[in-house]
Parts: sequence; structure tokens; C-alpha cells
Amino acid sequence: MAEHKATIRWALQGDGFLKGRYSREHTWTFDGGATVAASPSPSVIPVPYSNPTHVDPEEAYVAAIASCHMLTFLYVAMREGFVVERYEDDAVGVMRKNERGAVWVSRVTLHPRIVYGGEKRPSDPEVDHLHHLAHEQCFIANSVKTEISIEPKTPAST
Repeated sequence: MAEHKATIRWALQGDGFLKGRYSREHTWTFDGGATVAASPSPSVIPVPYSNPTHVDPEEAYVAAIASCHMLTFLYVAMREGFVVERYEDDAVGVMRKNERGAVWVSRVTLHPRIVYGGEKRPSDPEVDHLHHLAHEQCFIANSVKTEISIEPKTPAST
């Protein structure tokens, strides 16, 4: 099977480490060469030790789930003969404490808005079936214990 790699880089700047006064800004570099500025969420680590303009791990986790679902949805829609012209999703992850008191991303809700083209348009039950197939086949959904729900939205315009 395939391997997927990411390199995480951080370096101390200044002398406040032992007092917790250090930047947590870092980078993620992926095997294809893309580098992303990363930081903890300011809701976890306050500014100036975090950077709200950078991607935080929880956001990336939600994006990975939503992206995998979309890519799998496009595949199953194509296989079923439906043309997808546009797909947008405002995915939301919710953090809670588990039974041990540890904070985790307990739920991710996907809100896909899909515009179909072509002659063949899916009915509501067919759309539900496509989402079900996409969820079952999504590599990321099959890798996590987070509850993932799909609440399709009607696109603003077609």
C-alpha cells in the first residue's frame, strides 16, 4: 500500500521555553513539496504563542475528513453516472472531553452543497446513497473514531 509523509519543523526562538513563553508556530511540509504554516489554535494556546492565521491541527483534521469525503463522493457519483459541477462543504468539528477527561474531536459534521450537471440528476434518496457510499469508502473516515455526520445543504445557486 502507499505511504504518506509529512515533515514537521519547529525551532525555539528566545529563552522563555521553561516558562511556557515560546512560539508554537511551526511548518508542515508534505511529500509533494507543499509547506503549510501551522500553529495551535488560539483557543488552546493564546496569542502571541499561537498564530490565528496559521492552520491548527484540529482544523487540518476536519479538513482532511471533509476532503476525503468529497474526493470519494466525486468518485462514487462518477461511477453512478452523475456529473458533479461544484462541491462545497462548510465542515465543523466539535471538541469535547471523553470519559477519561481528555479533550478530543468527538464529532465532525459535513455540510456539502453540491451542484449537478448533465442530463441525469440524483433524487434525494440517491444523494443519501452516494453520501453513504462515500462515507463507507473514505480512507480517513475508516481511520478515525470521531463520529462523522453528513447534512447536505441545498446550493445557493445552480
